[in-house]
Amino acid sequence: MNVIYNIAINTVNSALKLYGRCLPREPRRKFPRFVRGRCDLLDRVEADMAAARSAGDDRPLVWFHSASLGEFQIARPLIKALKERGDCRVVMTFFSPSGYEGASAHNYGLIDHIYYLPLDTRRYARRFVEALRPSAAVVMVSEYWPNMLQQLKFHSVPTILVSAVIRDNSQFFRWYGKIYRKALSTFRRIFVLNEESAFNLRMLGYTDAQVSGDPLFDNAALVARTPWSDPILERFCQGDMPVFVAGSISDDTDAAMMTRLANKHTDVKFILVPHDITPGHINELERKLDEPALRLSQCDADTDMAGRRIMIVDCIGKLAYLYRYATWAYVGGGFTKLLHSVIEPVVYGVPVAFGPRIERKVTPAQLIERGIGRKVSSAEELDRWLTELKTDPELSARAKREAREYVERNVGATAEIVDEIAHNLWPR
Repeated sequence: MNVIYNIAINTVNSALKLYGRCLPREPRRKFPRFVRGRCDLLDRVEADMAAARSAGDDRPLVWFHSASLGEFQIARPLIKALKERGDCRVVMTFFSPSGYEGASAHNYGLIDHIYYLPLDTRRYARRFVEALRPSAAVVMVSEYWPNMLQQLKFHSVPTILVSAVIRDNSQFFRWYGKIYRKALSTFRRIFVLNEESAFNLRMLGYTDAQVSGDPLFDNAALVARTPWSDPILERFCQGDMPVFVAGSISDDTDAAMMTRLANKHTDVKFILVPHDITPGHINELERKLDEPALRLSQCDADTDMAGRRIMIVDCIGKLAYLYRYATWAYVGGGFTKLLHSVIEPVVYGVPVAFGPRIERKVTPAQLIERGIGRKVSSAEELDRWLTELKTDPELSARAKREAREYVERNVGATAEIVDEIAHNLWPR
């Protein structure tokens, strides 16, 4: 299986190299950005690390890795707390453009270097780890890159997996799962989100698992406490109309449901935040609406908002903050395997709906159980949920109370995870 994996990853790498030579310097679409961002990547990493060492920077280096921007919200409170514990350097890598670009735009001074993750060939993994020379590595959620993890183990780098969910139908239990089971053995500690995951790891022979809360709660709570306002959105949300925020609208199903909801509920203002903000996608979203929508990027202090009811946020980095304007919310991605963060609206006490594909996450089921969240499989179900909340103020108030109590019970996971990382950097 290792041989098949390496042949496959090397074939992909060769194809992407050829494709990358044909790309413009700053491509617009997501996949070309994914490829272009990896051009000369290892040369840049090696040069940056060599420059730091030449300058006498001998602080311990911690490598954090997230697939995308959503997982970065788990890493962010860990990085902040770690930096408060002691002086260290942080390198952050991402698999996807959304993570890389979002973190680059909103670094907040926490991260020393941000890179794409090189493709997982043996040669790239060796060069990358030898260039970084990390004192510890922290992986978010489910990024099991076998060659990279084996290099970390070979160089005796303490490696931690955070916010993992190990299901009994995951790749570890499949016929091809040997390579992933081997990858698990490279982690010194795995922090899982539920007892089922810890049990499944024991079934796989892994005993160093610890059930902990989700640092996403700490990050989302930190964001909610952070003073923030957008003068244009502030002005848009003024008035007596409640506000519905649809965050990370990810596919055609999300778009169809949300535009249909916005067209029907004309007594509600809608803020639509698509995951893909390319012009073609925004144009398609607008075509499905019965009335003209504002685009945030095209608004300024002089924009006339009288009678305008729909705003499309066509920029990144604002979603976690703008849920504070919401009366109700919908989180996209739930008709794919990649449901986005349902915690972000809940920390503001906002009831939230989402699509049916919730098997990869623990939080949505807990929200449903407490009456905070609603799983919807169609536009009709979403419409019924919103209508219930609109017509029953006590139902909305109860969901808001439950949401705030639920968040209070779940904050605090960051400290125990940072204890584990710090122990490897600054042993007592």
